[in-house]
Amino acid sequence: MIQQKINKHATQINAEVISNKKVGPYHHMVFAVADMASHSRPGNFVAISVGGGHSALILRRAFAIYRAIDKGPMGGSIELVVAPHGEGSKWLCARNVGEFVDLIGPLGTAFGIPTTNANTMLIGGGYGSAPLFALAELLKNRGCRVDMVLGASTANKIYAPLEGKRSVSSLTLTTDDGTAGIHGQISEAIPRLIREFGTEVIYSCGPMGMLSAVAKIAEEFDIAHQCAVEEAMACGIGVCMTCVVPIKHEDGIKMVRTCIDGPVMDGSEIIWDRKKVLDTL
Repeated sequence: MIQQKINKHATQINAEVISNKKVGPYHHMVFAVADMASHSRPGNFVAISVGGGHSALILRRAFAIYRAIDKGPMGGSIELVVAPHGEGSKWLCARNVGEFVDLIGPLGTAFGIPTTNANTMLIGGGYGSAPLFALAELLKNRGCRVDMVLGASTANKIYAPLEGKRSVSSLTLTTDDGTAGIHGQISEAIPRLIREFGTEVIYSCGPMGMLSAVAKIAEEFDIAHQCAVEEAMACGIGVCMTCVVPIKHEDGIKMVRTCIDGPVMDGSEIIWDRKKVLDTL
């Protein structure tokens, strides 16, 4: 597992909304964050205070960073892809250009980059795929082959911006209902693609069920697998203990916090079958 504590460059700022565009069922939002952008890496996230000063929504919401731009017309900026599901994310998506949000970042661990050129596969589910596009650019610049596989329940839930296609050697889409790409769950297509592309390293982002399936495939092929774990985070800084996951440990099982020890973790170390954990208690 990547051993990294909370990002030492994390700061709390009032970030101005400089863009908010609806992309299918999601919102692509851009925030002016000054120097924070220079310390943000693919896999990091931000924790945003939602609801306004008089809201009962007292807990921050965690959002993976889609892209960080160190320099631009308004200085450093970060981009987020937000799905307006709950009250907090709906509130954020309703922010207008020129408004400010209370934001802490960058937080958590980032994806590790191979020290030598490697054939990499980036697997994303739904809007959880957002951090993979900046990672693809980083890997391509490193000289790696980058094959991206994106899946969702239906076509309009796949987040696949056109600019992302320029950073990958191939892009494969899958949908549960067959409305785009390969018909079926994303995990069903992975083994064939691994053989076709000679994959050596897998990176994944998305729902826990998908990550678990990818981890099993990576183990079967004996491939290194880094995954960004999607556990609910209430504080984002390791205090509340709501985002713990079990990992294999020399003494049996260890509970780690995904906001501090993750969200990027070694997929082979996570105990995906929670029943095994309960059986040991």
